[in-house]
Amino acid sequence: MPQSYQEAIGISQKAFGFENNTTMRTEILPQESSRAEAFSMWMKSPQPMVTLIKTFDVSRLVKCNRRTGLKFNMLLCWCIGKAASEIDEFYMLPSEDKLFRYDKLALNAIVQNCKGGINSCDIPFSDHLQQFNLDYVALMAQTAKECKNYSLEDCMIVGTSAVTQTELDCIVNQYTGTFNNPFLSWGRYRKGFFKTTLPISLQFHHAQMDGSHAARFLNGLQDVINQM
Repeated sequence: MPQSYQEAIGISQKAFGFENNTTMRTEILPQESSRAEAFSMWMKSPQPMVTLIKTFDVSRLVKCNRRTGLKFNMLLCWCIGKAASEIDEFYMLPSEDKLFRYDKLALNAIVQNCKGGINSCDIPFSDHLQQFNLDYVALMAQTAKECKNYSLEDCMIVGTSAVTQTELDCIVNQYTGTFNNPFLSWGRYRKGFFKTTLPISLQFHHAQMDGSHAARFLNGLQDVINQM
């Protein structure tokens, strides 16, 4: 475990290419992008967010957690990043009447800090599960210890929130377009005789993607989980 916040940050920077400043975001012209019509329709909407809910079979994640000791939420976050990385729209972010494209993805997770409050922590996504786990464990621990948010400004952030104190059918976050990043949330998984299930809510800005893109992501997420 890193001994300082700077060492924890260094793990992500070295693995993710920040030391060479290879990660960036680029403003693109909405009218010249694949989101031109959606951007013009939804960017000014007072409620531009869409929520889709899908119940997932997470039996493989539960077995992986028990077999390896890797945290269930870390495994699920990695699967989310893996599925999102396959969809181009997840690299786009509508913000302040502009449209940005990012080179890299990161997952945001909420952590309870040592004072009993909460902070947010951005974890860079890596195709390699072992590297992602190292970053996840180190950065979450340091965020909890330091009681301050850890942000990756040059990454496209996919938000997550786990409310595991109870089973939930759906979670809806703020709908005003203030936080435009895609956001996934879930409660406690449900154990059955033959499988373990978990409803997951996906909220996204309609200028970023359409329902078809979101559905493809949700199907892809189940495929990634099944391969664990």
